Amino acid sequence: MPYTATMRSNRSPRRSKGRLGEFADKSRGVRLQKALADAGVAARRECEELVLSGAVTVNGKCVDTLPAWVDPASDRIEVYGKPLRKPEKHVYIVLFKPRGTVCTNSDPSGRPRAIDLVQHPERARLYCVGRLDLDSSGLLLLTNDGELANRLTHPRYGVPKGYDITLEGSLDEHAIAGIEREIFRAGKGDGPVRSSLRLIARDREKTVVHLELCEHRNLQIRPLMLELGHPVKKMRRTSFGPIKLKGLAVGEWRDLTGKEVDLLRHASRGESTQPARKPKAPRRSMEEHAALREAKAAARAAESAAPQATAAAGTPTRTPARAQTPVSVRGPARVTVPAHELAKTSKTPRPKTAARPLAREPKASGAKGRPPAKGAPRRPRRG
Repeated sequence: MPYTATMRSNRSPRRSKGRLGEFADKSRGVRLQKALADAGVAARRECEELVLSGAVTVNGKCVDTLPAWVDPASDRIEVYGKPLRKPEKHVYIVLFKPRGTVCTNSDPSGRPRAIDLVQHPERARLYCVGRLDLDSSGLLLLTNDGELANRLTHPRYGVPKGYDITLEGSLDEHAIAGIEREIFRAGKGDGPVRSSLRLIARDREKTVVHLELCEHRNLQIRPLMLELGHPVKKMRRTSFGPIKLKGLAVGEWRDLTGKEVDLLRHASRGESTQPARKPKAPRRSMEEHAALREAKAAARAAESAAPQATAAAGTPTRTPARAQTPVSVRGPARVTVPAHELAKTSKTPRPKTAARPLAREPKASGAKGRPPAKGAPRRPRRG
């Protein structure tokens, strides 16, 4: 009876002690059981049993010893005489998920799926990296790279995800701080949830906040907000690690660039995606600050004691150099006069103001603005 992928064995596979020859070289590529598992033959443990049973041939040679290394791109691998399917090319896609779609590949209810919005020319079998609920929208990553998807979603690696959340009612800073404390304590026995919450906008009917989560730990945002008395009206994911939701309309998708994929790999390994900053100069210690303060105080004391010692010795005091300001005086020569003496002696005359002209007397007029009649007495002119 031939071996099938559904058969399982309770015993652990034993490694044979035969010679591998060329397949013992680690530089050839990946392990044989991993190449079989990546091609979808079976799980890695079952693929090991297939190799040890002699069902696998590489380039026409039966390989029944582990470990063995192969190159799936160049080696011809066969299982029970059937050639192994070539590994799929990894595809990385960012999608603006609309509301009303589910992040699953199989939905018994027949609801619209997010993967149905992506018609990629590679025809790869895509999977959602993380999930957004039915009523949420925003950034969604899809890929067929299972290893990267696992690292991006596992809480151990702490890849941050950003959400813009619209809550009912007008919340002040005190209420927002209380919500942040509740989210921090929402871990289910695995420790606190690393998060941050900040206010974006607020009016009488709603409040928009930005929530950044570095690990979910089975955190359900909508039930938690409803329990705290602030129902969620709208939730949109705006960032996933270094990838931002920009340049896409609702329902649109695009391939990630090579640089963006590298940034995701760095983030999944816990490495910073920001350029290294220039180190700052070392700060002074408390002892150095105290010594500097004492030196300045001693210098000020010596400065103030010098004029007193000169006055006690009977030597006439000199005006400091900064008080000797050259002042130009009208005359045939320039004389240097101390500024404080000049302020006492010189008086700048106030400029004479021009006499204000007298207002003209309005002309006397008769009834209804007519000029006075002939022979009527005129008013005498003033000085």
